[in-house]
Amino acid sequence: MTDGFGDVDREITREIVSIPLDFPRPRAWWLLFGLSLLLLGCFGVAVAVLFYRGVGVWGNNIPVNWGLAISNYVWFLGIGHAGTLISALLLIVGAHWRNSLNRFAEAMTLFAVLCAGLYPILHLGRPWFFYWMAPYPNAMQIWPQFKSPLTWDFFAVLTYLTVSVLFWYIGIVPDLASVRDRARSRRAQVFYGLLSLGWRGSARHWQRWQQAYRLTAAIAVPLVVSVHSEISLLFAAGPIPGWNSTVFPPYFVMGAAFSGFAVVIMIATVIRHPLGLDRLVRARHLDLLAVFLLVTGLMTAYGYVAEVFNALYSGDQQEMETLLDRVTGAYAYSYWGAVILNFVPLQLLWFRSIRRSPLAIFLVALSVTVGMWYERFMLLTTALYRDWLVSSYGEYRPSFWEWLLFAGMLGVFFAPYLLFVRFLPVISAFEVKEAYEETGSLDHA
Repeated sequence: MTDGFGDVDREITREIVSIPLDFPRPRAWWLLFGLSLLLLGCFGVAVAVLFYRGVGVWGNNIPVNWGLAISNYVWFLGIGHAGTLISALLLIVGAHWRNSLNRFAEAMTLFAVLCAGLYPILHLGRPWFFYWMAPYPNAMQIWPQFKSPLTWDFFAVLTYLTVSVLFWYIGIVPDLASVRDRARSRRAQVFYGLLSLGWRGSARHWQRWQQAYRLTAAIAVPLVVSVHSEISLLFAAGPIPGWNSTVFPPYFVMGAAFSGFAVVIMIATVIRHPLGLDRLVRARHLDLLAVFLLVTGLMTAYGYVAEVFNALYSGDQQEMETLLDRVTGAYAYSYWGAVILNFVPLQLLWFRSIRRSPLAIFLVALSVTVGMWYERFMLLTTALYRDWLVSSYGEYRPSFWEWLLFAGMLGVFFAPYLLFVRFLPVISAFEVKEAYEETGSLDHA
């Protein structure tokens, strides 16, 4: 890469735009896509059995009438939050380093929210009536209960998904036009031409684009806070020991960002070398992502401490018994798994050499991702399996069909994400070039 801006401009365009036109690792992509299709097949089988036999095939029952479906729902939705934070919030504050990360982080948000949104629909038992949650005109004048967090949930997730799709698509339009202009086959020209919506790069186009992009970013940022705060109220609004806590909204938001940054780190470390993006997704970007992971992890750890403090300070017998049960009871493995996996490897990120090692931060991020899944499972199960009445005590064991659906939902995430990596620009080329023009260095792009 030479020093002249024109040469850098052409090199950046070539590196990014050439990926969908001349994919550098077709065999590896087909292998991964085949595995994701296998997982997608598991999803189809699990859903077919669920529809045929009903939700009784799952292991959830009274008192644990929420099972993996809801804990995975919270987990997937939390994963999507980092994409919006990286893209929208850093766009508003003018942090140029986001430009090499925002596109694939936004795509992660879309598919994670899609997976999350499917779980409550399937959990209904009669998912074809999911639209009953919407306030649509009907002859019997039956309206949703707007005082219920379940209704808030419907609107929050639907709004978040809509805004995320708009934000991602508006941002990718200029790069789709670049791919269209460099496509050689007629099929590719038509495909990318339709997606780019007739983009010509005129001054008027750029003006309207800037307005729409920043307006959508401004809408998306408060949604990050409101959506997961609302999800926390599904738990905190009820009189259940272990849930009835005012710390839940910020605790859930920080936990969501924590798990989301972990997944962004894993994606960044996996795709940068096979796609030849080492000069764009640099060690500096990995370092900054690791710092964000460390910061959000420490905030999440504060939530753990606050939960323990609230239970002890309240002196409520049921709260203290729930806390003791989490630490020593039947599901203590999930509590200690969350604590150890989330916060012990995380301490390695205090060292700069670790933060700049792709393998090291990948392993730390993987540990956090698994740990946050344990946390969701722990919060759900330990508060429900011992109800107010001793006669209703009952342990929860996820059934085979719940695990199969979870595996299938990973296919729902990976299959479209791999299609995105294969056929669309994974990095925002024009934003990287803008940052280079302003700063004169790719280190700040």
